[in-house]
Amino acid sequence: MKISGAEIILESLKREGVKYIFGYPGGVVLNIFDVLYENTDLRLILTRHEQAAVHAADGYARATGKAGVALVTSGPGATNAVTGIATASMDSVPIVVLTGQVPTMLIGNDAFQEADIVGITRPCTKHNFLVKDVNDLAMTIKEAFHIATTGRPGPVLIDLPKDVTGGKTEFVWPEKVDLPGYKPKYEGNKWMINQAAALIEKSRKPVIVAGGGVIASGAYKELKELAEMTQIPVTTTLMGIGGFPGSHPLSLGMPGMHGTYYANRSIQDSDLLIAVGMRFDDRVTGKTDAFAPNASIIHIDIDPTSIKKNVRVDVPIVGDVKKVLTVLNKLLKTESKSQWKEIRKAWLKQIDDWKHERPLTYTYSDDVIKPQYVVEKIYELTKGDAIITTEVGQNQMWAAQFYKYDKPRTFISSGGLGTMGFGFPAAIGAQFAFPDKLVIDIAGDGSIQMNIQELATAVINKLPVKVAILNNRYLGMVRQWQELFYGGRYAHTQLNPLNMALDVVPDFVKVAEAYGAVGLRAEKPSEVEPLLKEAFKTKKTVFMDFIVDWKEKVYPMVPAGAPIDHMMFEEKEEKPAKKLKVVK
Repeated sequence: MKISGAEIILESLKREGVKYIFGYPGGVVLNIFDVLYENTDLRLILTRHEQAAVHAADGYARATGKAGVALVTSGPGATNAVTGIATASMDSVPIVVLTGQVPTMLIGNDAFQEADIVGITRPCTKHNFLVKDVNDLAMTIKEAFHIATTGRPGPVLIDLPKDVTGGKTEFVWPEKVDLPGYKPKYEGNKWMINQAAALIEKSRKPVIVAGGGVIASGAYKELKELAEMTQIPVTTTLMGIGGFPGSHPLSLGMPGMHGTYYANRSIQDSDLLIAVGMRFDDRVTGKTDAFAPNASIIHIDIDPTSIKKNVRVDVPIVGDVKKVLTVLNKLLKTESKSQWKEIRKAWLKQIDDWKHERPLTYTYSDDVIKPQYVVEKIYELTKGDAIITTEVGQNQMWAAQFYKYDKPRTFISSGGLGTMGFGFPAAIGAQFAFPDKLVIDIAGDGSIQMNIQELATAVINKLPVKVAILNNRYLGMVRQWQELFYGGRYAHTQLNPLNMALDVVPDFVKVAEAYGAVGLRAEKPSEVEPLLKEAFKTKKTVFMDFIVDWKEKVYPMVPAGAPIDHMMFEEKEEKPAKKLKVVK
């Protein structure tokens, strides 16, 4: 029995275990949407923008570890999706994006709503396909999911001409994929792992830097075992947050530009750096030739192109993080835990001194809401049992610094690309993945307006997503750089010209209510906790507008291009009404 290409696509998605597709219709994908009309196994979530559809698929993927799926039309529909695809690519997130295309005979003729999306996305996809024959559809989809979810995960795009989705053939589902040019290496070189074990055994001041690869490979138990067994402290990159418990005594928090004092000092003073599933991003390393100057470096990563790309490496290990750490842990079990504690005693004492010398702090005020206070209160009320997504900027850094993430896949943020407008649609995707979980987007008043139209998606689907807007009436992180490095010339970063709490444009409470959501506002510190409690018990989408201190900056801060131990700190104001809050 012959069926249409559109039917083959949906049947193939079902075979891959897909439940949700995030998308937006258009002319050349009508064949697919028409089949979706009566399909009860797959649910199409209609977003209000194609970029948001891809971010929602991305959020679903980060929350579950499964591939997210987006479906958009050709031309502007496909180009609108590019930012979402690039975001997933930079952070190694498995998504499959289906784009419509004009009929094959019109490709290259500048047809209506034609765009060379395969060419456009070649630099920001792990792989992409242009399907020209309906008989290739099932195998292409099978290969796309295989490529997206294996090795170093990433986005895969499938471009679908209208005549291919409308054509008919028999459906044959391939049982396996054979891609001769694509063979990810999962088992690490045993000789190199032995070398790594030898370095760990003789080191006195080691540090583990854990990245997103720990979460992608599901290696958090193996990482925790390694750290506890050998008594090595762990710092987690922005993408690695949750890969090691943030409340653990061996946790150093985040390294790099806005990392903790003790994480950066530990890296710079270490004699051994164990990099696990991370790519040495410039926000982590700072000035690369001054990074970890006294340390030998072990680098474990499944992507061979990431090793030695940015920093020198003494022991490169290409392989799956979980598999490599399993072998490494077995080699290191020859020493008893008490022996390891004695070996690391002086080092851990030094780190403890640094923690007391420069803990994460902020200056609390009874008069104005500090943004760090909002994040701290969210943590206190949720006890860490929530999925936190973020926008990008100051809100993102405060969410990383002042909330403790003890479990993987509970912190969802755009790291590599730094995409404003990511957090809210990502929260929608995460909420679909876990309908009974509390999902909170910590946002800025600039970022939230990038995809604010997704209030309709959240409300219509009755999603209880909570959005905490740290409203400082500025593009906060850019303003911070202008203040520190451009003489305080706030060129076009002041979103509210009057800079007055009651004259903010837009009024987020009214915007929320216009979409049918709940809008709440707090202007004083005493109002923060009651507002959060009210929002968390509400079963609807909630916008929480916190009017925060516009002058607040993210500290510590390493200036761009400086070594990571050259940190800037908050200048303390000596006023009786203010007190220093230390985050433990």
